[in-house]
Amino acid sequence: MSKNRFLTVFFVLFSLCAGAQVSPVDSIRFFTDEGLIQVNLSTDLKQVQTETKQGVFQPATISMLFPDSTLINENISVSARGNFRRNYCRIPPMMINFRNTGAPRLQSLGKLKLVIGCGINAVDEELLLKEYLVYKIYNLLEERSFRVRLLKINYTDTRKKLKPFSQYAFLIEDDGDMARRNDCRKKDEIKLLTEATNRDMMTMVALFQYMIGNTDWAVPNNHNIKLIFDKQNRSAPPFVVPYDFDYCGLVDASYAIPNEIIGTEKVTERVYRGFPRTMEEIQIQLDIFRSKKDSILKLVDGFDLLPIKTRKEMAAYLQDFFSMIEDKKAVKMAFIDNARVN
Repeated sequence: MSKNRFLTVFFVLFSLCAGAQVSPVDSIRFFTDEGLIQVNLSTDLKQVQTETKQGVFQPATISMLFPDSTLINENISVSARGNFRRNYCRIPPMMINFRNTGAPRLQSLGKLKLVIGCGINAVDEELLLKEYLVYKIYNLLEERSFRVRLLKINYTDTRKKLKPFSQYAFLIEDDGDMARRNDCRKKDEIKLLTEATNRDMMTMVALFQYMIGNTDWAVPNNHNIKLIFDKQNRSAPPFVVPYDFDYCGLVDASYAIPNEIIGTEKVTERVYRGFPRTMEEIQIQLDIFRSKKDSILKLVDGFDLLPIKTRKEMAAYLQDFFSMIEDKKAVKMAFIDNARVN
């Protein structure tokens, strides 16, 4: 091989390698891949704990080790988020901003919500994993849903005010990415009445929330709900996409207290919050649940990060729903006779 040809080949290979090193992470694939990501996150954790203002970001560094052994170390920023858990928990949930000049590979992820345990003991971690599993269950039922990615994070306080600790956590897909993936667009702070949304999707969401025992949601004030709009039909009513399930009966967090308006004593008591539908409409949506029953129960049974006892309790709670929907009288009573009127 001539010297010139050798140099040409060398520079081509070098350019390809250099390009591969800085190629951004695919934000869609990031959430379709299932493998656990090992993470090291370093920031001033004491500042995260004490910051009272919303949206105040501070510098942080993150290291991500992917299942294929890809290792990414970059500079990002983080902020505390949330209301109740921000004041109640040892370390509040965070918003991670990957849009940073020091994060050429991760900046494609944008701003993502990081859900972490309320404390650092086994019970807190178990609640976190149960909520993660709720998101995965809804993914089985509906494509227009938020995907999540499980992490094992080692936290380091850069000021050494807190001891390092590790726990599971998960990232929630960016709402813009979720919308684009479903050929939709998002609109922030759009306030609509519940029945001004896509009727079939609203029925699905109301039934799902009933299945998991969740009443902590509302469409008119965008409470734990996102609205996405069909790009191909601008006059169509929006689709409702639920998120934030830590108050549901399937998770059964100790801090989850039923709203007095609902009239229940425990969050494990199911209450249907959907508006009137015909029996045919209800059964069409329930057929989707029936078709996914085995997959849902298999998902729970096979999630070995949770203790067997916990998995059995979750499966029993879900099985109670699946048994009920096979009883036509019970279906009529729960979803038609007891539907909302206002």
